[in-house]
Formats: sequence, C-alpha cells, structure tokens
Amino acid sequence: MRTRRKLRLDRVIAVISITLIPIVLLICFKNTNNYNDKSDIPVNKTKEQSSVSTICTTQSITSIQTTVTQTTMIDQIYTPSCKAAALYCVDEERFLYSDNIYERIAPASLTKILTAAAALEYLNTEEILTVGSEQYLVQPYSSLCGVQAGSTASLKDFVTGMLMASGNDAAYTIAVSAARKLNPDVCMTDTEAVEYFCGLMNNFARRIGMTRSNFVNPDGWDDANHYTTVSDLVILSEYAMKIPEIKEISGTYYACAEFISGEIYEWTNSNLLLNPYSCYYCKDVIGMKTGTTQNAGSCLICVCCKNNKKYISVVVGCDSDEARYELTLKLIEEAK
Repeated sequence: MRTRRKLRLDRVIAVISITLIPIVLLICFKNTNNYNDKSDIPVNKTKEQSSVSTICTTQSITSIQTTVTQTTMIDQIYTPSCKAAALYCVDEERFLYSDNIYERIAPASLTKILTAAAALEYLNTEEILTVGSEQYLVQPYSSLCGVQAGSTASLKDFVTGMLMASGNDAAYTIAVSAARKLNPDVCMTDTEAVEYFCGLMNNFARRIGMTRSNFVNPDGWDDANHYTTVSDLVILSEYAMKIPEIKEISGTYYACAEFISGEIYEWTNSNLLLNPYSCYYCKDVIGMKTGTTQNAGSCLICVCCKNNKKYISVVVGCDSDEARYELTLKLIEEAK
C-alpha cells in the first residue's frame, strides 16, 4: 500500500514538471524579446537615414554627411525642368535645396573637374606634356580646345584648355601623359594609359568621399559605366575649389596661353555666368563647369559667393543650355 502511494506521488510530480517547464521557457523568451526591443541598436532605419550614413567616407566631407537631412528649405522648382539639382551652402554646411540628389546620372564634361583634380594631385603644374596619338581616342563632334599633335605645354595650360573650353582633346592628353609619367618603366598603349588614369580618378573620387560614382574616361563621354550623382558632384566641387589652379581657371572668363612649342591659344569660358556680355552673367559667380551630352542633357555646376557665404549649385539633365542657366540663377537667387 505504501509502495503504491509512493508511485502515484512520483507520477504527480512528473506531470507537474512537464506542465511547468514550457510555461517557464515561455516567460524567459518573452523577457528576452522585451530586452531586445529596448536595445539602443536601431532595427529599422528610414530611407533618408540610410542614404545619409553612406554619403561620405572622409573627415573632410563630414559636413555634407551630417546635414543632408536638412533639405528643401527652398520650395520645389518645376520650371525649368531637370533630372536632379541641389543648392548647398558651404559655410552653413547644409543643403538648402535638393531634388533627386542620390539618383545616378551621366556627368558629361563635369567629369573634367575630377580629371583636373586627379592630375594635379599626382603631377606638378609645370610638368611638360606633349599632344600625341591619344587624340585618335577623342570622339567625333567633341568639344575641343584646339591643341594639335606635337604641341607642348605645361599641365596647367592643358588644364586651362580643358576646363575653360571644355576640350576633350586636352583631357585625353592629360590622362595619357599622367599615366605614362607615373609609370616611366611601363610600356602602355594609349588605351591602357587612359584606363590606368581612370583608375586613379576612381581612387581619388572614393578617397574624397564620392561613393556613388564610377568613371571610365577623362572627358565625360556617355558610357553606361560612367556615372555619378548630384550629391557626389557637390563633394567634388567643394574639394576642387580648394585647389588653387582649379579655382582660378574655373572662375576665369578669358585666357591666352602661349605653348612651349610656339602656338598661341585664346579661350573663353563655356560658362556664360562668367561672361560679362551674356544675359546670364552673374557677378556673384566664381566658377565652375558646364557639361552637355545626349544622355546627360545640359548640366552646370556653379560656385558663387553671396552675403559673405559660399554656395554650390548643381543642375543636371536640363533640356537646353538656356534652361540650365535659368534654373541655376533661380537657385542663386534663393541663396541668402
């Protein structure tokens, strides 16, 4: 009789244990979830927050990274139309206007700002370059500054022709010459030299924080693998305007260059905002570059100073050259 009662008691204990164990585990699991819910790690970022966190990778451009969320202080501008646009106040470190600034776009000749910056990074401004067979790589109907095979001049002269007259011919001479001067013991074809220099351009771009861009030529000719964004172009412009040669050249309306080989070239800036005889002239503008291709449309980067503040405006994908100037002037007018 005692044995039978003992067995029954053991059974009761076993049943109770089987019943309680799942309940205890459920309570523990719930408490763990509550702890995770209170964690400081954000589980779901907004699309805007995710974009901001990846704009820049270097300390020199952190101002743009931390202020991109402070946008649209200026009402949306619908005419003239464009693919993307921005107005950035350098001194206040914030965007006053943004429209599709993270969308991938074709940069056209705005590329040449990077070409100039990369070349000046690796070569001395007085480095002597000579125009050669790389001119066969220049696409038909390109904008040219007029340099001829055999012409010899300093890097600064070629950069002047490239930025002011938007010379694709100068861009290719700069790219090929830089590649070969940096690799004097390596025999490179013109195409290989261009590819090497584009590698330098991409490395340079990433180093200054342009994380949404890729470049495959030095002049901005349309190519599916040649792209950037307005946000990256703002980063490039802010950096490039700290380079004395680019700041000087991009803000000059007229220049006369006498090459070592004897040729004399006269160039006027393709940026009509700098032309005192143009209806688009703006006294506040101090740079920087135009660009036009079929895929890119009409593009313009403008740097201006108003009320002791520096502003960068970028407009891309306009339907005409007139539209890019009109839209830029509207943005400049809002710079206060």
